[in-house]
Amino acid sequence: MTAIGLTPNSAIATDRLSNFPVSFFSVVMGVAGLTIATHRLETSFGWPSWVSDGLFVASSAVYLGIGLVYLAKLALRPAAVMAEWRHPVRIAFFPAMSIALILLSIASLHLDRSLSLWLWIIGAVLHFVFTVLVITAWIDHSRYEVVHLNPAWFIPVVGNILVPISGIQHAPADVSWLYFSVGLLFWIVLLTVVVNRLIFHHPLPAKLMPTLFILIAPPAVGFISWTALVGQLDPAGRILFFAAVFFFLLMLPQLGKFARLPFALSWWAYSFPLAALTIALFVMADRSGIEPYRWIGYGLYAVLAAVIAGLTIRTLIAMVRGEICVPEH
Repeated sequence: MTAIGLTPNSAIATDRLSNFPVSFFSVVMGVAGLTIATHRLETSFGWPSWVSDGLFVASSAVYLGIGLVYLAKLALRPAAVMAEWRHPVRIAFFPAMSIALILLSIASLHLDRSLSLWLWIIGAVLHFVFTVLVITAWIDHSRYEVVHLNPAWFIPVVGNILVPISGIQHAPADVSWLYFSVGLLFWIVLLTVVVNRLIFHHPLPAKLMPTLFILIAPPAVGFISWTALVGQLDPAGRILFFAAVFFFLLMLPQLGKFARLPFALSWWAYSFPLAALTIALFVMADRSGIEPYRWIGYGLYAVLAAVIAGLTIRTLIAMVRGEICVPEH
């Protein structure tokens, strides 16, 4: 996910708080995704969940920290928040707030079902509101152009598809089916227009290039949710799984381009999709009984852990250097 450049108007101060991007919540998505993948790894080996429990605490702390800063921005710099909401690209990142809560609900399911339930309720309700508001903004406003379209637009969709993973444990199945249906429908619609934009229009700006990884997330999460809903591995689940695998393979020839990009918060777009595919591999191994899927999952988990560690270090360095929370970042 990314922090797209936003030209502030004369009424908006150019201080660090004004330029604190809503896309910072994508950091929580990555760390929470690693938490869930780690618990899957621990379960696979029969290990105690100490590491994933620690990561859950870390994910929660990061969410609270980012949330408090953004609340301060809302209270002290409301014009800057409204400017982000009206921005044709940044608006897609607001649902990352609720997605992070849903991921924390999934991550805490084995720890405390009551905590998981409340995180799920707040996250699911908030995400439904964000989904309606974002789609309404897309429909009602004329400021959107093809160049604004990018894979980050899948973020509101991914949240709806995530809801059933823990939702099936907390509410009637029809609630989860509602969210899944909305997410799947809009994934198909947006996939069509995003692919059209990628093929027939100008290339993505450098800062948006990492968002290509987001293509992996909807089918990977869709597979996990689908198997949770139907309780078995079926042809529909396999289609979603292998779609995610294909999008991952499609990213491999782009690695050279990604490596040459200057650092930006958009690099966190690598994290959650990798986590989603890693978890999907473990689920596929459990459902199919085919162990090579698990072995590949181990390998991808190592990549995921290295990516998260690298992103964390690079983000901290950028914060110390003052490279983040500045105009055009």
